[in-house]
Amino acid sequence: MKSKVRARVEHVFQVMKLKFGFVKVRYRGLKQNAHRLFVTCALVNLFVTRRKLLAVA
Repeated sequence: MKSKVRARVEHVFQVMKLKFGFVKVRYRGLKQNAHRLFVTCALVNLFVTRRKLLAVA
């Protein structure tokens, strides 16, 4: 059960790092870094569920 959950979570972080380049945080300020993180998380969610979204359309 734990490995099943870990595999799903780690896959999301892999997509975030490799596809969207979210490896290091730049010195911009807390607000800008938080905004970039939220936008990247939204894009990762779309990327991971793209097959389901395209099948419905």
